[in-house]
Amino acid sequence: MVVSSLISPIESLAFSMQANPGVYAVLAGSGVSRAAQIPTGWEITLDLVRRLAAQRGEECAPDPEQWYRTSFNTEPDYSGLLGQLCQTPAERQQLLRGYMEPNAEEREEGIKRPTAAHHAIAALAAQGFVRVVLTTNFDRLLETALDSADVNPVVLSRPDQVEGALPLIHTHCCVVKLHGDYRDPEIRNTRAELEAYDQRFDRLLDRVLDEFGLVVCGWSAAWDVALRNAVFRAQSRRFTTFWASQRDDEEHAQQLIDHRRGERIRITDADDFFGGLQDRVESLHEFARPHPVSTEAAVASLRRYLSEPRYRIRMSDLVDGVVEQVVESVSGEAFGNSPRPEREPVTARVRGYEAACSTILALAPVAGYWAEEQHTHLWQRALSRLGTASPSSSYEIWIGLGRYPAALLLYSLGLGAVAAADGLPFLRSLLETPIQEQYREDRAAADVLPPFRLFGGDGTLMRLLEGMDRRYAPLNDWMHDALRPHAARVIAEDFRYTLVWDKLEILIALSYLHRHSADPGAPWPPAGCFGYREPNRTRILQQIEASLSSRGNESAYVVCGIFGDTAEVCGERLTALRRAVAEMHWR
Repeated sequence: MVVSSLISPIESLAFSMQANPGVYAVLAGSGVSRAAQIPTGWEITLDLVRRLAAQRGEECAPDPEQWYRTSFNTEPDYSGLLGQLCQTPAERQQLLRGYMEPNAEEREEGIKRPTAAHHAIAALAAQGFVRVVLTTNFDRLLETALDSADVNPVVLSRPDQVEGALPLIHTHCCVVKLHGDYRDPEIRNTRAELEAYDQRFDRLLDRVLDEFGLVVCGWSAAWDVALRNAVFRAQSRRFTTFWASQRDDEEHAQQLIDHRRGERIRITDADDFFGGLQDRVESLHEFARPHPVSTEAAVASLRRYLSEPRYRIRMSDLVDGVVEQVVESVSGEAFGNSPRPEREPVTARVRGYEAACSTILALAPVAGYWAEEQHTHLWQRALSRLGTASPSSSYEIWIGLGRYPAALLLYSLGLGAVAAADGLPFLRSLLETPIQEQYREDRAAADVLPPFRLFGGDGTLMRLLEGMDRRYAPLNDWMHDALRPHAARVIAEDFRYTLVWDKLEILIALSYLHRHSADPGAPWPPAGCFGYREPNRTRILQQIEASLSSRGNESAYVVCGIFGDTAEVCGERLTALRRAVAEMHWR
Protein backbone atom coordinates (compact mmCIF):
# COMPACT_ATOMS: atom_id res chain seq x y z
CA MET A 1 0.00 0.00 0.00
CA VAL A 2 2.83 2.40 0.81
CA VAL A 3 4.48 1.85 -2.58
CA SER A 4 1.27 2.24 -4.60
CA SER A 5 0.38 5.49 -2.82
CA LEU A 6 3.60 7.00 -4.14
CA ILE A 7 2.84 6.15 -7.77
CA SER A 8 0.81 8.76 -9.63
CA PRO A 9 -2.11 7.74 -11.87
CA ILE A 10 -0.29 8.82 -15.05
CA GLU A 11 2.66 6.63 -14.06
CA SER A 12 0.27 3.71 -13.58
CA LEU A 13 -1.32 4.42 -16.95
CA ALA A 14 2.06 4.58 -18.72
CA PHE A 15 3.21 1.31 -17.17
CA SER A 16 -0.04 -0.46 -18.02
CA MET A 17 -0.17 0.90 -21.57
CA GLN A 18 3.44 -0.10 -22.27
CA ALA A 19 2.97 -3.55 -20.76
CA ASN A 20 -0.34 -4.15 -22.56
CA PRO A 21 -0.02 -2.67 -26.07
CA GLY A 22 -3.35 -2.11 -27.76
CA VAL A 23 -5.65 -2.76 -24.79
CA TYR A 24 -6.42 0.90 -24.06
CA ALA A 25 -8.96 2.91 -26.02
CA VAL A 26 -8.86 6.70 -26.01
CA LEU A 27 -12.06 8.69 -25.58
CA ALA A 28 -11.34 12.18 -26.91
CA GLY A 29 -13.81 14.98 -26.33
CA SER A 30 -13.87 18.53 -27.61
CA GLY A 31 -11.16 19.60 -25.16
CA VAL A 32 -8.57 17.64 -27.18
CA SER A 33 -9.06 19.98 -30.13
CA ARG A 34 -9.10 23.10 -27.99
CA ALA A 35 -5.47 24.12 -28.69
CA ALA A 36 -6.23 24.02 -32.43
CA GLN A 37 -8.85 26.70 -31.78
CA ILE A 38 -11.61 24.33 -32.78
CA PRO A 39 -14.37 25.70 -30.56
CA THR A 40 -16.10 23.55 -27.98
CA GLY A 41 -19.85 23.04 -28.07
CA TRP A 42 -20.31 25.77 -25.45
CA GLU A 43 -18.17 28.24 -27.42
CA ILE A 44 -20.17 27.50 -30.56
CA THR A 45 -23.32 28.06 -28.50
CA LEU A 46 -22.17 31.50 -27.33
CA ASP A 47 -21.11 32.45 -30.84
CA LEU A 48 -24.49 31.42 -32.20
CA VAL A 49 -26.15 33.54 -29.50
CA ARG A 50 -24.06 36.54 -30.56
CA ARG A 51 -24.99 35.99 -34.21
CA LEU A 52 -28.67 35.65 -33.30
CA ALA A 53 -28.55 38.88 -31.28
CA ALA A 54 -26.84 40.68 -34.16
CA GLN A 55 -29.52 39.46 -36.55
CA ARG A 56 -32.14 41.00 -34.26
CA GLY A 57 -30.16 44.22 -34.08
CA GLU A 58 -29.58 43.82 -30.35
CA GLU A 59 -26.42 43.98 -28.25
CA CYS A 60 -25.71 40.90 -26.13
CA ALA A 61 -22.29 41.88 -24.80
CA PRO A 62 -20.80 41.50 -22.28
CA ASP A 63 -22.93 38.48 -21.30
CA PRO A 64 -24.45 36.57 -24.24
CA GLU A 65 -25.68 33.87 -21.86
CA GLN A 66 -27.71 36.35 -19.81
CA TRP A 67 -29.08 38.01 -22.98
CA TYR A 68 -30.37 34.67 -24.22
CA ARG A 69 -31.82 33.80 -20.82
CA THR A 70 -33.69 37.13 -20.69
CA SER A 71 -34.85 36.97 -24.32
CA PHE A 72 -36.10 33.38 -24.37
CA ASN A 73 -36.72 32.64 -20.71
CA THR A 74 -34.54 29.56 -20.85
CA GLU A 75 -30.91 28.57 -20.58
CA PRO A 76 -28.92 28.55 -23.81
CA ASP A 77 -27.62 25.15 -24.75
CA TYR A 78 -25.71 23.92 -27.75
CA SER A 79 -28.16 21.20 -28.74
CA GLY A 80 -31.32 23.24 -28.37
CA LEU A 81 -30.01 26.35 -30.10
CA LEU A 82 -28.53 24.43 -33.02
CA GLY A 83 -31.77 22.48 -33.39
CA GLN A 84 -33.82 25.68 -33.61
CA LEU A 85 -31.51 27.53 -35.98
CA CYS A 86 -31.08 24.65 -38.42
CA GLN A 87 -34.01 22.39 -39.12
CA THR A 88 -32.15 19.65 -40.99
CA PRO A 89 -28.86 17.80 -40.53
CA ALA A 90 -27.61 19.17 -43.85
CA GLU A 91 -28.15 22.75 -42.66
CA ARG A 92 -26.34 22.02 -39.43
CA GLN A 93 -23.45 20.53 -41.41
CA GLN A 94 -22.97 23.69 -43.45
CA LEU A 95 -23.18 25.88 -40.38
CA LEU A 96 -20.54 23.84 -38.56
CA ARG A 97 -18.12 23.78 -41.52
CA GLY A 98 -17.00 27.33 -40.74
CA TYR A 99 -16.09 26.32 -37.22
CA MET A 100 -14.09 23.27 -38.31
CA GLU A 101 -12.16 24.26 -41.44
CA PRO A 102 -9.48 26.97 -41.49
CA ASN A 103 -9.91 29.97 -43.72
CA ALA A 104 -6.95 31.38 -45.63
CA GLU A 105 -5.77 33.55 -42.73
CA GLU A 106 -6.14 30.73 -40.19
CA ARG A 107 -4.27 28.37 -42.48
CA GLU A 108 -1.31 30.75 -42.60
CA GLU A 109 -1.32 31.01 -38.80
CA GLY A 110 -1.50 27.25 -38.33
CA ILE A 111 -4.93 27.42 -36.70
CA LYS A 112 -7.34 24.47 -36.88
CA ARG A 113 -4.48 22.09 -37.52
CA PRO A 114 -3.64 18.93 -35.51
CA THR A 115 -2.33 19.75 -32.06
CA ALA A 116 0.42 18.13 -30.01
CA ALA A 117 -2.30 15.97 -28.43
CA HIS A 118 -3.48 14.69 -31.82
CA HIS A 119 0.09 13.90 -32.87
CA ALA A 120 0.83 12.14 -29.57
CA ILE A 121 -2.26 9.94 -29.95
CA ALA A 122 -1.22 9.20 -33.53
CA ALA A 123 2.31 8.27 -32.39
CA LEU A 124 0.91 5.90 -29.75
CA ALA A 125 -1.31 4.35 -32.41
CA ALA A 126 1.58 4.01 -34.86
CA GLN A 127 3.57 2.10 -32.23
CA GLY A 128 0.65 -0.18 -31.40
CA PHE A 129 -0.08 1.16 -27.91
CA VAL A 130 -3.52 2.54 -28.86
CA ARG A 131 -5.81 0.61 -31.18
CA VAL A 132 -9.19 2.31 -30.72
CA VAL A 133 -10.07 6.01 -30.47
CA LEU A 134 -13.62 7.03 -29.58
CA THR A 135 -14.36 10.68 -30.19
CA THR A 136 -17.32 13.03 -29.91
CA ASN A 137 -15.60 15.53 -32.22
CA PHE A 138 -16.74 16.27 -35.76
CA ASP A 139 -13.37 17.61 -36.94
CA ARG A 140 -10.77 15.62 -38.87
CA LEU A 141 -7.69 16.66 -36.96
CA LEU A 142 -7.06 13.18 -35.60
CA GLU A 143 -7.26 11.59 -39.03
CA THR A 144 -4.80 14.19 -40.35
CA ALA A 145 -2.36 13.44 -37.52
CA LEU A 146 -2.68 9.69 -38.08
CA ASP A 147 -1.97 10.17 -41.76
CA SER A 148 1.21 12.11 -40.97
CA ALA A 149 2.27 9.19 -38.74
CA ASP A 150 1.71 6.76 -41.64
CA VAL A 151 -1.31 5.20 -39.96
CA ASN A 152 -4.29 4.41 -42.18
CA PRO A 153 -7.17 4.07 -39.71
CA VAL A 154 -10.58 2.52 -40.15
CA VAL A 155 -12.98 5.43 -39.56
CA LEU A 156 -16.54 4.67 -38.44
CA SER A 157 -18.79 7.73 -38.39
CA ARG A 158 -22.13 6.16 -39.36
CA PRO A 159 -23.93 3.08 -37.96
CA ASP A 160 -24.03 1.37 -41.35
CA GLN A 161 -20.23 1.42 -41.46
CA VAL A 162 -20.07 -0.66 -38.29
CA GLU A 163 -21.76 -3.66 -39.90
CA GLY A 164 -19.04 -4.29 -42.47
CA ALA A 165 -16.07 -3.33 -40.32
CA LEU A 166 -13.32 -5.78 -39.39
CA PRO A 167 -13.28 -7.03 -35.79
CA LEU A 168 -11.31 -4.63 -33.64
CA ILE A 169 -8.74 -7.32 -32.84
CA HIS A 170 -7.79 -7.38 -36.53
CA THR A 171 -7.64 -3.59 -36.89
CA HIS A 172 -4.39 -1.69 -36.45
CA CYS A 173 -6.27 1.50 -35.63
CA CYS A 174 -9.98 2.28 -35.55
CA VAL A 175 -11.45 5.76 -35.06
CA VAL A 176 -15.11 5.78 -33.98
CA LYS A 177 -16.69 9.20 -34.51
CA LEU A 178 -19.71 8.78 -32.26
CA HIS A 179 -21.41 11.99 -33.33
CA GLY A 180 -20.43 11.74 -36.97
CA ASP A 181 -18.16 13.77 -39.23
CA TYR A 182 -18.91 17.43 -39.92
CA ARG A 183 -18.88 16.72 -43.66
CA ASP A 184 -21.51 14.02 -43.22
CA PRO A 185 -25.15 15.24 -43.17
CA GLU A 186 -25.93 12.62 -40.51
CA ILE A 187 -24.03 14.35 -37.71
CA ARG A 188 -25.55 14.02 -34.26
CA ASN A 189 -25.56 17.07 -32.01
CA THR A 190 -29.06 18.01 -30.83
CA ARG A 191 -30.24 16.87 -27.42
CA ALA A 192 -32.63 14.37 -28.99
CA GLU A 193 -29.90 12.89 -31.17
CA LEU A 194 -27.55 12.56 -28.21
CA GLU A 195 -30.07 10.78 -25.98
CA ALA A 196 -29.74 7.46 -27.81
CA TYR A 197 -27.44 5.89 -30.38
CA ASP A 198 -28.29 3.50 -33.13
CA GLN A 199 -28.20 -0.09 -31.83
CA ARG A 200 -25.18 -0.83 -34.03
CA PHE A 201 -23.17 1.91 -32.32
CA ASP A 202 -24.39 0.72 -28.93
CA ARG A 203 -23.19 -2.83 -29.62
CA LEU A 204 -19.80 -1.52 -30.76
CA LEU A 205 -19.48 0.65 -27.65
CA ASP A 206 -20.46 -2.24 -25.38
CA ARG A 207 -17.68 -4.33 -26.91
CA VAL A 208 -15.06 -1.59 -26.63
CA LEU A 209 -15.95 -0.74 -23.03
CA ASP A 210 -15.95 -4.41 -22.09
CA GLU A 211 -12.71 -5.42 -23.81
CA PHE A 212 -10.55 -2.29 -23.51
CA GLY A 213 -9.32 0.02 -20.81
CA LEU A 214 -10.34 3.64 -21.26
CA VAL A 215 -8.33 6.88 -21.33
CA VAL A 216 -10.73 9.82 -21.25
CA CYS A 217 -9.65 13.37 -22.03
CA GLY A 218 -11.51 16.52 -23.03
CA TRP A 219 -14.98 15.10 -22.34
CA SER A 220 -17.17 16.52 -19.58
CA ALA A 221 -19.95 13.88 -19.95
CA ALA A 222 -22.49 16.66 -19.43
CA TRP A 223 -24.31 16.53 -22.78
CA ASP A 224 -23.85 13.08 -24.23
CA VAL A 225 -26.56 11.02 -22.57
CA ALA A 226 -26.18 8.03 -24.90
CA LEU A 227 -22.44 7.81 -24.29
CA ARG A 228 -22.92 8.19 -20.55
CA ASN A 229 -25.43 5.35 -20.60
CA ALA A 230 -23.03 3.16 -22.55
CA VAL A 231 -20.36 3.67 -19.90
CA PHE A 232 -22.84 2.88 -17.14
CA ARG A 233 -23.86 -0.33 -18.95
CA ALA A 234 -20.31 -1.66 -18.98
CA GLN A 235 -19.67 -3.89 -16.00
CA SER A 236 -16.19 -5.13 -16.93
CA ARG A 237 -13.28 -3.52 -15.12
CA ARG A 238 -10.45 -5.74 -16.27
CA PHE A 239 -8.49 -2.62 -17.28
CA THR A 240 -8.55 0.65 -15.35
CA THR A 241 -10.32 3.76 -16.61
CA PHE A 242 -8.15 6.91 -16.44
CA TRP A 243 -9.97 10.24 -16.62
CA ALA A 244 -7.80 13.26 -17.46
CA SER A 245 -9.37 16.64 -16.75
CA GLN A 246 -8.56 20.16 -15.64
CA ARG A 247 -11.37 20.30 -13.08
CA ASP A 248 -12.57 18.07 -10.28
CA ASP A 249 -16.12 19.44 -10.03
CA GLU A 250 -17.70 17.77 -13.07
CA GLU A 251 -20.64 15.90 -11.58
CA HIS A 252 -21.39 13.56 -14.46
CA ALA A 253 -17.74 12.74 -14.95
CA GLN A 254 -17.30 11.86 -11.28
CA GLN A 255 -20.29 9.53 -11.41
CA LEU A 256 -18.74 7.63 -14.32
CA ILE A 257 -15.33 7.52 -12.62
CA ASP A 258 -16.93 6.07 -9.49
CA HIS A 259 -18.88 3.53 -11.54
CA ARG A 260 -15.76 2.38 -13.40
CA ARG A 261 -13.62 2.58 -10.24
CA GLY A 262 -11.37 4.75 -12.30
CA GLU A 263 -8.47 7.09 -11.62
CA ARG A 264 -8.64 10.83 -12.15
CA ILE A 265 -5.55 12.55 -13.59
CA ARG A 266 -5.35 16.30 -13.07
CA ILE A 267 -3.92 18.00 -16.18
CA THR A 268 -3.19 21.48 -17.49
CA ASP A 269 -4.39 20.69 -21.01
CA ALA A 270 -4.72 17.85 -23.51
CA ASP A 271 -1.44 18.64 -25.28
CA ASP A 272 0.55 18.38 -22.07
CA PHE A 273 -1.26 15.20 -20.99
CA PHE A 274 -0.95 13.19 -24.20
CA GLY A 275 2.56 14.50 -24.93
CA GLY A 276 3.69 13.48 -21.46
CA LEU A 277 1.98 10.12 -21.74
CA GLN A 278 3.66 9.42 -25.06
CA ASP A 279 7.10 10.27 -23.63
CA ARG A 280 6.55 8.06 -20.59
CA VAL A 281 5.34 5.09 -22.62
CA GLU A 282 8.19 5.39 -25.13
CA SER A 283 10.75 5.69 -22.32
CA LEU A 284 9.39 2.59 -20.61
CA HIS A 285 9.36 0.75 -23.92
CA GLU A 286 12.95 1.75 -24.60
CA PHE A 287 13.99 0.72 -21.09
CA ALA A 288 12.27 -2.63 -21.47
CA ARG A 289 14.15 -3.38 -24.67
CA PRO A 290 17.38 -5.30 -24.28
CA HIS A 291 20.53 -3.23 -24.61
CA PRO A 292 21.74 -3.32 -28.22
CA VAL A 293 24.01 -6.36 -28.18
CA SER A 294 24.70 -6.35 -31.88
CA THR A 295 26.42 -3.69 -33.92
CA GLU A 296 23.50 -3.36 -36.32
CA ALA A 297 21.03 -2.88 -33.46
CA ALA A 298 23.20 -0.10 -32.05
CA VAL A 299 23.45 1.62 -35.46
CA ALA A 300 19.69 1.36 -35.94
CA SER A 301 19.14 2.97 -32.54
CA LEU A 302 21.59 5.75 -33.34
CA ARG A 303 19.90 6.55 -36.65
CA ARG A 304 16.55 6.85 -34.87
CA TYR A 305 17.99 9.06 -32.14
CA LEU A 306 19.66 11.33 -34.70
CA SER A 307 16.30 11.91 -36.40
CA GLU A 308 14.77 14.02 -33.61
CA PRO A 309 16.25 16.35 -30.97
CA ARG A 310 13.96 14.87 -28.30
CA TYR A 311 16.02 11.68 -28.40
CA ARG A 312 19.21 13.44 -27.30
CA ILE A 313 19.19 11.84 -23.85
CA ARG A 314 18.75 8.36 -25.26
CA MET A 315 21.50 9.01 -27.78
CA SER A 316 23.80 10.18 -24.98
CA ASP A 317 23.00 7.07 -22.96
CA LEU A 318 23.71 4.85 -25.96
CA VAL A 319 27.08 6.42 -26.78
CA ASP A 320 28.19 6.69 -23.16
CA GLY A 321 27.24 3.08 -22.59
CA VAL A 322 29.16 1.83 -25.62
CA VAL A 323 32.22 3.92 -24.66
CA GLU A 324 32.19 2.47 -21.15
CA GLN A 325 32.03 -1.01 -22.64
CA VAL A 326 35.19 -0.21 -24.60
CA VAL A 327 36.95 1.14 -21.49
CA GLU A 328 35.95 -1.94 -19.52
CA SER A 329 37.15 -4.27 -22.27
CA VAL A 330 40.54 -2.66 -22.77
CA SER A 331 41.09 -2.54 -19.02
CA GLY A 332 40.93 -6.34 -18.81
CA GLU A 333 43.69 -8.89 -18.53
CA ALA A 334 44.20 -9.15 -22.28
CA PHE A 335 45.55 -5.58 -22.33
CA GLY A 336 47.21 -5.63 -18.92
CA ASN A 337 50.45 -7.47 -19.66
CA SER A 338 53.25 -5.73 -21.50
CA PRO A 339 55.38 -8.31 -23.29
CA ARG A 340 58.36 -7.42 -25.38
CA PRO A 341 57.06 -5.65 -28.50
CA GLU A 342 57.36 -8.11 -31.35
CA ARG A 343 55.28 -8.68 -34.45
CA GLU A 344 52.84 -11.22 -33.04
CA PRO A 345 51.92 -9.48 -29.76
CA VAL A 346 51.73 -6.05 -31.43
CA THR A 347 49.36 -7.29 -34.13
CA ALA A 348 47.28 -9.18 -31.58
CA ARG A 349 47.05 -6.12 -29.33
CA VAL A 350 45.96 -3.86 -32.22
CA ARG A 351 43.33 -6.35 -33.37
CA GLY A 352 42.16 -6.73 -29.79
CA TYR A 353 41.60 -2.98 -29.51
CA GLU A 354 39.68 -2.99 -32.80
CA ALA A 355 37.45 -5.84 -31.64
CA ALA A 356 36.71 -4.02 -28.39
CA CYS A 357 35.81 -0.88 -30.39
CA SER A 358 33.69 -2.59 -33.06
CA THR A 359 30.36 -1.12 -31.96
CA ILE A 360 31.57 2.45 -31.39
CA LEU A 361 33.38 2.34 -34.76
CA ALA A 362 30.14 1.33 -36.48
CA LEU A 363 28.31 4.24 -34.87
CA ALA A 364 30.96 6.90 -35.48
CA PRO A 365 30.87 7.36 -39.28
CA VAL A 366 27.07 7.64 -39.20
CA ALA A 367 27.26 10.07 -36.28
CA GLY A 368 29.94 12.15 -37.99
CA TYR A 369 27.98 12.31 -41.23
CA TRP A 370 24.75 13.51 -39.60
CA ALA A 371 26.27 15.45 -36.69
CA GLU A 372 24.76 18.76 -35.65
CA GLU A 373 25.99 21.32 -33.16
CA GLN A 374 24.11 19.75 -30.25
CA HIS A 375 25.99 16.47 -30.79
CA THR A 376 29.47 17.96 -30.46
CA HIS A 377 29.86 17.74 -26.70
CA LEU A 378 28.71 14.12 -26.64
CA TRP A 379 31.43 12.97 -29.05
CA GLN A 380 34.09 15.20 -27.51
CA ARG A 381 33.31 13.52 -24.21
CA ALA A 382 33.69 10.10 -25.82
CA LEU A 383 37.02 11.06 -27.39
CA SER A 384 38.32 12.45 -24.12
CA ARG A 385 37.22 9.35 -22.21
CA LEU A 386 38.97 6.96 -24.58
CA GLY A 387 42.01 9.21 -25.00
CA THR A 388 42.69 9.41 -21.29
CA ALA A 389 43.09 5.67 -20.75
CA SER A 390 46.70 4.60 -21.15
CA PRO A 391 48.34 1.47 -19.72
CA SER A 392 51.50 1.67 -17.67
CA SER A 393 54.49 0.01 -19.30
CA SER A 394 58.19 0.40 -19.81
CA TYR A 395 57.67 0.13 -23.56
CA GLU A 396 56.59 3.26 -25.41
CA ILE A 397 54.72 1.23 -27.99
CA TRP A 398 52.23 -0.14 -25.42
CA ILE A 399 51.72 3.27 -23.86
CA GLY A 400 51.04 4.77 -27.27
CA LEU A 401 48.64 2.00 -28.25
CA GLY A 402 46.62 2.73 -25.11
CA ARG A 403 45.20 5.67 -27.08
CA TYR A 404 44.55 3.61 -30.18
CA PRO A 405 40.78 3.33 -29.43
CA ALA A 406 40.58 7.13 -29.27
CA ALA A 407 42.52 7.42 -32.55
CA LEU A 408 40.11 4.98 -34.18
CA LEU A 409 37.14 6.99 -32.93
CA LEU A 410 38.61 10.31 -34.10
CA TYR A 411 39.20 8.97 -37.60
CA SER A 412 35.82 7.23 -37.80
CA LEU A 413 33.95 10.39 -36.79
CA GLY A 414 36.19 12.46 -39.05
CA LEU A 415 35.51 10.26 -42.07
CA GLY A 416 31.78 10.83 -41.65
CA ALA A 417 32.25 14.56 -41.16
CA VAL A 418 34.45 14.96 -44.25
CA ALA A 419 32.05 12.86 -46.33
CA ALA A 420 29.16 15.12 -45.31
CA ALA A 421 28.50 18.37 -47.12
CA ASP A 422 28.64 20.50 -43.97
CA GLY A 423 30.76 18.56 -41.52
CA LEU A 424 33.76 20.92 -41.21
CA PRO A 425 32.58 22.69 -38.01
CA PHE A 426 32.05 19.34 -36.31
CA LEU A 427 35.47 18.13 -37.47
CA ARG A 428 37.14 21.26 -36.11
CA SER A 429 35.54 20.65 -32.71
CA LEU A 430 36.73 17.05 -32.73
CA LEU A 431 40.31 18.03 -33.55
CA GLU A 432 40.33 20.61 -30.75
CA THR A 433 38.95 18.20 -28.13
CA PRO A 434 41.16 18.42 -25.00
CA ILE A 435 42.89 15.13 -24.18
CA GLN A 436 44.18 14.82 -20.65
CA GLU A 437 47.70 13.65 -19.99
CA GLN A 438 49.16 12.84 -16.63
CA TYR A 439 51.65 15.45 -15.40
CA ARG A 440 51.10 17.55 -18.55
CA GLU A 441 48.69 20.17 -19.75
CA ASP A 442 45.74 19.02 -21.83
CA ARG A 443 46.49 18.81 -25.54
CA ALA A 444 44.21 18.88 -28.57
CA ALA A 445 43.14 15.57 -30.08
CA ALA A 446 44.85 16.50 -33.37
CA ASP A 447 48.15 16.77 -31.46
CA VAL A 448 48.08 13.39 -29.75
CA LEU A 449 45.73 10.98 -31.58
CA PRO A 450 46.90 10.77 -35.23
CA PRO A 451 48.87 7.53 -35.75
CA PHE A 452 52.33 9.13 -35.86
CA ARG A 453 51.54 11.14 -32.70
CA LEU A 454 50.69 8.07 -30.62
CA PHE A 455 54.38 7.25 -30.34
CA GLY A 456 55.95 10.68 -29.97
CA GLY A 457 56.30 11.14 -33.71
CA ASP A 458 57.94 7.79 -34.42
CA GLY A 459 55.20 6.09 -36.41
CA THR A 460 57.70 3.56 -37.78
CA LEU A 461 57.25 1.56 -34.56
CA MET A 462 54.11 0.23 -36.18
CA ARG A 463 56.13 -1.55 -38.85
CA LEU A 464 55.96 -4.40 -36.38
CA LEU A 465 52.37 -4.86 -37.52
CA GLU A 466 51.80 -7.87 -39.75
CA GLY A 467 52.35 -6.89 -43.41
CA MET A 468 53.32 -3.31 -42.57
CA ASP A 469 57.11 -3.66 -42.41
CA ARG A 470 57.75 -1.81 -45.69
CA ARG A 471 55.13 0.96 -45.36
CA TYR A 472 55.85 4.67 -45.11
CA ALA A 473 52.88 5.19 -42.78
CA PRO A 474 52.22 1.71 -41.39
CA LEU A 475 49.51 2.46 -38.82
CA ASN A 476 47.76 4.93 -41.13
CA ASP A 477 47.55 2.27 -43.83
CA TRP A 478 46.42 -0.32 -41.30
CA MET A 479 43.67 1.95 -39.97
CA HIS A 480 42.62 2.84 -43.52
CA ASP A 481 41.84 -0.81 -44.16
CA ALA A 482 40.45 -1.55 -40.69
CA LEU A 483 37.89 1.27 -40.81
CA ARG A 484 36.73 0.67 -44.37
CA PRO A 485 33.85 -1.73 -43.48
CA HIS A 486 32.47 0.68 -40.89
CA ALA A 487 32.68 3.74 -43.14
CA ALA A 488 30.80 1.87 -45.89
CA ARG A 489 27.59 2.97 -44.17
CA VAL A 490 28.20 6.53 -45.41
CA ILE A 491 30.84 6.10 -48.16
CA ALA A 492 29.98 3.41 -50.67
CA GLU A 493 32.78 3.57 -53.25
CA ASP A 494 36.33 2.44 -52.42
CA PHE A 495 38.01 5.18 -54.47
CA ARG A 496 35.93 7.86 -52.74
CA TYR A 497 36.68 6.37 -49.33
CA THR A 498 40.43 6.69 -49.95
CA LEU A 499 39.96 10.25 -51.18
CA VAL A 500 37.96 11.14 -48.05
CA TRP A 501 40.62 9.46 -45.90
CA ASP A 502 43.39 11.53 -47.46
CA LYS A 503 41.39 14.74 -47.15
CA LEU A 504 40.77 14.00 -43.47
CA GLU A 505 44.49 13.55 -42.82
CA ILE A 506 45.33 16.70 -44.77
CA LEU A 507 42.83 18.70 -42.70
CA ILE A 508 44.30 17.23 -39.50
CA ALA A 509 47.77 18.35 -40.62
CA LEU A 510 46.52 21.82 -41.62
CA SER A 511 44.72 22.20 -38.29
CA TYR A 512 47.94 21.29 -36.48
CA LEU A 513 49.94 23.81 -38.51
CA HIS A 514 47.44 26.56 -37.73
CA ARG A 515 47.41 25.99 -33.99
CA HIS A 516 51.22 25.80 -33.80
CA SER A 517 52.00 28.54 -36.32
CA ALA A 518 53.50 30.76 -33.62
CA ASP A 519 55.80 28.00 -32.33
CA PRO A 520 58.91 27.68 -34.51
CA GLY A 521 60.02 24.65 -32.53
CA ALA A 522 56.83 22.67 -33.07
CA PRO A 523 57.28 19.21 -34.62
CA TRP A 524 56.20 18.39 -38.13
CA PRO A 525 52.49 18.20 -38.73
CA PRO A 526 51.06 14.67 -38.36
CA ALA A 527 52.06 12.67 -41.43
CA GLY A 528 49.51 10.67 -43.34
CA CYS A 529 48.97 8.53 -46.41
CA PHE A 530 48.59 11.72 -48.45
CA GLY A 531 52.39 12.04 -48.20
CA TYR A 532 52.91 9.34 -50.80
CA ARG A 533 49.53 9.46 -52.62
CA GLU A 534 50.46 12.43 -54.75
CA PRO A 535 47.43 12.37 -57.14
CA ASN A 536 44.98 12.48 -54.27
CA ARG A 537 47.01 15.11 -52.43
CA THR A 538 47.18 17.33 -55.50
CA ARG A 539 43.47 16.99 -56.19
CA ILE A 540 42.48 17.78 -52.60
CA LEU A 541 44.77 20.76 -52.24
CA GLN A 542 43.56 22.17 -55.56
CA GLN A 543 39.95 21.83 -54.43
CA ILE A 544 40.72 23.67 -51.19
CA GLU A 545 42.61 26.40 -53.06
CA ALA A 546 39.77 26.78 -55.54
CA SER A 547 37.32 27.33 -52.67
CA LEU A 548 39.60 29.91 -51.07
CA SER A 549 40.21 31.66 -54.39
CA SER A 550 36.57 31.81 -55.50
CA ARG A 551 34.90 32.52 -52.17
CA GLY A 552 37.65 34.18 -50.18
CA ASN A 553 36.65 34.69 -46.57
CA GLU A 554 33.25 33.15 -47.36
CA SER A 555 34.89 29.79 -48.06
CA ALA A 556 33.65 27.00 -45.80
CA TYR A 557 37.24 26.42 -44.65
CA VAL A 558 37.54 30.01 -43.44
CA VAL A 559 34.04 30.22 -41.97
CA CYS A 560 34.60 27.17 -39.79
CA GLY A 561 38.16 28.29 -38.94
CA ILE A 562 39.61 24.81 -39.13
CA PHE A 563 43.04 26.04 -40.30
CA GLY A 564 42.70 29.81 -40.47
CA ASP A 565 40.30 32.68 -40.00
CA THR A 566 41.06 34.41 -43.32
CA ALA A 567 41.68 33.14 -46.83
CA GLU A 568 45.18 34.59 -46.66
CA VAL A 569 46.05 32.70 -43.47
CA CYS A 570 44.62 29.48 -44.90
CA GLY A 571 46.82 29.96 -47.96
CA GLU A 572 49.86 30.24 -45.72
CA ARG A 573 48.98 26.95 -44.04
CA LEU A 574 48.70 25.23 -47.42
CA THR A 575 52.17 26.49 -48.31
CA ALA A 576 53.54 25.22 -45.01
CA LEU A 577 51.98 21.81 -45.61
CA ARG A 578 53.53 21.53 -49.08
CA ARG A 579 56.90 22.38 -47.57
CA ALA A 580 56.49 19.69 -44.90
CA VAL A 581 55.48 17.07 -47.48
CA ALA A 582 58.52 17.88 -49.58
CA GLU A 583 60.72 17.16 -46.58
CA MET A 584 59.15 13.74 -46.01
CA HIS A 585 60.86 12.31 -49.10
CA TRP A 586 57.95 9.92 -49.65
CA ARG A 587 57.20 10.99 -53.19
